[in-house]
Amino acid sequence: MTSGLIEKCLNNGIRMTSQRQIILGVIEGSEDHPDVDQLYRRAVEQDHTISIATVYRTVKLLEEAGVIDRLEFGDGRARYEESGEHHEHLVDVETGEVIEFYHAELEALKEQIAREMGYELVDHRLELFGRKLKS
Repeated sequence: MTSGLIEKCLNNGIRMTSQRQIILGVIEGSEDHPDVDQLYRRAVEQDHTISIATVYRTVKLLEEAGVIDRLEFGDGRARYEESGEHHEHLVDVETGEVIEFYHAELEALKEQIAREMGYELVDHRLELFGRKLKS
């Protein structure tokens, strides 16, 4: 069975090597938003011949093909996730935890704002930064 990311790569004409398959598997299996160093550490556990340069090149290729998204959460590290269903992010400024969420009313409001300003919304990103409320 072909994974969703491998299928996206093949549909974009990206040649599949065993090392790329491992990196894709790491991305697909991640519940967090790993940076390149984290991807490298996880991939090298499966294949000790994978270099950090291979991970950087693969991530760049996947990003350019629209297979993965690059995320910036203000900590100086680019993080990555599989491209797919739209969602937003809430970043806990104390722990660095990134929480994904979707809010239909917020989506409608963004569309409305764009229309009121004379635009059709074609894309957007929203990251919220906060800390947990004290109980």
